[in-house]
Amino acid sequence: MTAHSMTGPAIAAPDVAMILCAGRGTRMGALTDARPKPMLPVAGRPLIDHALARAGEGGARRIVVNLHHLGAQIRAHLAGRADVSFSEEAELLETGGGLVAARPLLGEAPFYALNADAIWTGSAPLAPLAAAWDPARMDALLLMVAREDARAHTRPGDFFVGGDMRPVRRGDRAAAPFIYSGAQIMAPRALDGFRAEAFSANAIWDRALARGRLFAAIHHGGWVDVGTPAGLAEAEAALRAEGAT
Repeated sequence: MTAHSMTGPAIAAPDVAMILCAGRGTRMGALTDARPKPMLPVAGRPLIDHALARAGEGGARRIVVNLHHLGAQIRAHLAGRADVSFSEEAELLETGGGLVAARPLLGEAPFYALNADAIWTGSAPLAPLAAAWDPARMDALLLMVAREDARAHTRPGDFFVGGDMRPVRRGDRAAAPFIYSGAQIMAPRALDGFRAEAFSANAIWDRALARGRLFAAIHHGGWVDVGTPAGLAEAEAALRAEGAT
């Protein structure tokens, strides 16, 4: 699979994806007391299986999964998959620290990073990322969705996106029109200088933003934030409407 940058020749899409699965899923309440959030079922299969399918759709042939809360269940579910390796976190490292800790497994080429608690509907969500990725200009490329296309998401938006596809943070404004949808392409160099300790990927993005190397791509289908029991129900309804159940 290849991607075409806006400024240069065809560029290979990532063949590695990291799926972020270490979180405690506290907003799910009792549902994650005995089961990690990526193992919660949506449309008859665990959330992590939906993420794995999207990664494969995007061209990923090797998968890294980080584990912490009840991670043994995820490891057992994926047992026998030769394409999957695991990054164990003795302490929860959050999104940024989790990426840094997994770097030795990710290799030195750009990779996808996907949240396990997101459901995309409509056109293949990673296609806009692969098509827009340009390593000469970018350290990270974030897949955004318009607020009106988001379900079960109650926050006021994350970014403005200009015609040059450079995102601008909402800052102190009341709302922003785009939400980070939980998928990105990142160059390993974006992690340089960060330590494997608990911190948000926002710090990585902010540095890339300051360097003019953070960009956005837009998913024009639907998206569900599967962070709460209400989000699970919305995801079921969205996939049922799409005929994916």
